[in-house]
Amino acid sequence: MDTNKTVTAVGNHPRSSRLRRRLRRERELWILSAFILVWLAVICYYPMYGLIIAFKYYVPGKPFFTAKWVGLKYFSQFINGRDFPIVMRNTLAISGLNILFGFPAPILLALLLNELKNKHYKSVVQTVSYLPHFISWVVAASLLFSILNSEGFLNKILVRAGIIEAPINWLSKGEYFWGILTTANIWKGVGFSSIIYLSAIAGIDEELYQAGAVDGLNRTGSIWHITLPGIRTTVVLLGILQIGSILNAGFQQQLLLGTTQTRKYYEVIDTYAYKYGVQNNNYSYGTAVGLMKGVISVTLVLLANRISKKVMDIAVL
Repeated sequence: MDTNKTVTAVGNHPRSSRLRRRLRRERELWILSAFILVWLAVICYYPMYGLIIAFKYYVPGKPFFTAKWVGLKYFSQFINGRDFPIVMRNTLAISGLNILFGFPAPILLALLLNELKNKHYKSVVQTVSYLPHFISWVVAASLLFSILNSEGFLNKILVRAGIIEAPINWLSKGEYFWGILTTANIWKGVGFSSIIYLSAIAGIDEELYQAGAVDGLNRTGSIWHITLPGIRTTVVLLGILQIGSILNAGFQQQLLLGTTQTRKYYEVIDTYAYKYGVQNNNYSYGTAVGLMKGVISVTLVLLANRISKKVMDIAVL
């Protein structure tokens, strides 16, 4: 067979011709995207080769690829360890509370803000609700300590009201830790998260509300029959991502608010991996714990996405 004819045939393939025309037509977009792609490759994907130490006995300072191969030893060590039940219980409990109360909170706030007719008052409420998002957890933890310690503002109110007889150091009581952490997470993120839902509500056709008013819908009826169906796609997509992050129960807030008395309630996968991987210099073990969490999270996202696509015909991918 003639080599020149083969090359010509491949070069004139309709698919390759379409690809060249598309690249030529969209060259400006590809040039702009090139910087982002390079950034993703260097910052996000290149360091991932270090995940190999999860399967090796890695000693800091020595090359990754010369370390002894141990396979799934560290994964098995974590699953069969005595801390595994406590860590998984805390992770699932904190994440479950964040989903149960934290996921609908910004939806409710967005619905309430959308019903405000006074634009000045609405902007003030939005600004106040957004501010906690921009406060670091270090500052937020300091505020919580000043409010919830034995001599804090909350104890003074409860003692004077006769609800409790003596001050309580709330952050040293494990039975209160999950509730305090869930409340802090909602307070810090509800305002900023509501922006997405407000944007989705703004995209609903105003004529639908006018038609609903003609049909006799009040405010509650408009929310239930027009607003909520209008933002259903956004809610489902964010819900899928929320399910995928069920093992991301937090990190900074646990380290800052947790104490030795509440360790059995605040220790989650991320803090556990940091403690044993970084503080104890067992990088292979910490990497294995983090990698297992990532694999489970991706699996949950794909599963939730598939179920949503079949049931509601809405999917991320």
